[in-house]
Amino acid sequence: MHETERHRIILSAVQERPIVTVAECVALTGTSEATIRRDIATLHKAKRLRRVRGGAEALTPPPLPGLAGRPFAYNQTLHMDQKQLIAREAVALCDDGEPIIINGGTTTFQMVHPLANRRLQVLTNSFPIAEHLLKNSKNTVMVPGGAIYREQNIILSPFENDMTRHFYARRMFMGAHGLGPMGLMEADPLLIQAEEKLIDQADELVVLVDSSKFDNRSSLVLCALERIDVVITDDGVPDRVASMLEAAEVRLIVAEAGRARKTDAG
Repeated sequence: MHETERHRIILSAVQERPIVTVAECVALTGTSEATIRRDIATLHKAKRLRRVRGGAEALTPPPLPGLAGRPFAYNQTLHMDQKQLIAREAVALCDDGEPIIINGGTTTFQMVHPLANRRLQVLTNSFPIAEHLLKNSKNTVMVPGGAIYREQNIILSPFENDMTRHFYARRMFMGAHGLGPMGLMEADPLLIQAEEKLIDQADELVVLVDSSKFDNRSSLVLCALERIDVVITDDGVPDRVASMLEAAEVRLIVAEAGRARKTDAG
């Protein structure tokens, strides 16, 4: 392969990932390791990439891809009264000292205020939830490793061996893009991957969704209704949804101003 072709392939590869290794370039070009090292040195000298130990990186690394769905800042403006009522009922389920998981989202974020006077062990992949609890509560706070996705303000890891697998939770609290007969729905495969890991670490799954989420649909299903133990929502929940949850033996808690109406399915 001609030098110009090799250079084009190497430059293309470094734009696709944070770092491309010498071995990867050898596989892409079918040439020797020594040849690739010379190519990288030439391109580094020409200021077309940056040579690093074992490979090369782009001068301007590719940005972290965003997630599907609306930004955290926008979702915070929607249905705020309902989210606060729902979050209050969620925290009421917890006993001091319990280990819990709180997934990122604007409804789950509202849990931070009633948690201010509690003492729990909290694992969360939400950067704002972790920050708020550290500053304004006595709860123990842990976060998994990974990259922070700015728009959604959550921490996601592509690796199986992060600390998530070493944390046991009595309950996991999470929001969702939508909830319907097929189960919980999300808008992005990366969210599905991260949330599946978290769900596996909890005895009980508690879903916090305002009633608008019962009309949302997605092509990605996180889990079936049967995996959900409790749904907490507002008093706009349609009767058809209440019947659907009862048939799936999901406990429904309807948060209302001044009180909460609860139903025990089955």
